[in-house]
Amino acid sequence: MAEGSAAAALRPPEDDDVSRDPAAALQKLTAALEEQPDNAGYYCQRAFAHILLQNYHDAITDARKSLALDPRNATAFLRQGIGEYHMESYKAALNSFSEGHKLNSTNEMFTDWIKRCEEALNTKSQTKMEDSQVLQHPSQTPKFKHDWYQTESHVIVTIMIKNAKEDSVNVQFSEKELDALVRVSSEEDYRLKLHLLHSIVPEQSTFRVLSTKIEIKLKKPEALRWEKLEGNGGSPKLKHFPPDSMLYPSSSHYTRNWDKLVGEIKEEEKSEKLEGDAALNKLFQQIYSDGTDEVRRAMNKSFMESGGTVLSTNWSDVGKRKVDVNPPDDMEWKKF
Repeated sequence: MAEGSAAAALRPPEDDDVSRDPAAALQKLTAALEEQPDNAGYYCQRAFAHILLQNYHDAITDARKSLALDPRNATAFLRQGIGEYHMESYKAALNSFSEGHKLNSTNEMFTDWIKRCEEALNTKSQTKMEDSQVLQHPSQTPKFKHDWYQTESHVIVTIMIKNAKEDSVNVQFSEKELDALVRVSSEEDYRLKLHLLHSIVPEQSTFRVLSTKIEIKLKKPEALRWEKLEGNGGSPKLKHFPPDSMLYPSSSHYTRNWDKLVGEIKEEEKSEKLEGDAALNKLFQQIYSDGTDEVRRAMNKSFMESGGTVLSTNWSDVGKRKVDVNPPDDMEWKKF
């Protein structure tokens, strides 16, 4: 009786036993294989235990050992395929299931797993194709953001592209469309095409390229508040602007601190590196903006009376006399 009990304890578990306790079954099967290393059935059973424990690589190894000993073991092909499927080796898994199905065509599990593999391979192929298309057409993936706000006279659209070159930016205006094309690099273009909510005045609309963004100013034909940037404009809801003439999108799908944005834009414009006449004009604008009433009067009077050839900030001087025309030495002033 003692010898019979010991033999029963060492007997490898059946499938039901493996399902109930795969960890215990794994230990028993390993012990059994030490006694019988050429037993194809034991390797096939241990592959099943590995699958239940999600040790898919070990399951494939044991299934292959079982098939090396018994090439016509359909169940070993099934378990090899299941391991390969979970390792995402769908093509190898499909081959394993197909070979097993040849040996046991009545087992519906082979049919189900073959279908799963085919679906996985189709999905994988479609994903690769989509990834390839994205790589071939990188400009289709939006990388740059745009925002907008409005004043009483203009709608301002800003495209957040840094360090764009002026000759690489092309903006076309029509009555209800804006079409901006930016050459970002030799291989990449960015395009923003908008069907505007209301009409604009194309010939009075402009754009400029800054180091931090591209700013597009759309001239309104009348002082109407736009409820949104794009769409089919009907009767405007608001014709009179509130005291604060800087208005922002009322239909934004997210909350934004627009006052902070305007502050950031102004700071960016202050830090904009200009050269030549642009730098000089910006300096004069800053002096006029920060100056006292007397400084502003002096600048206005000297500029108007001299035909734009003199710009003085000294009111105590120019306030007492008419400012004469004084062009640079290498230029001749003409009155038109």
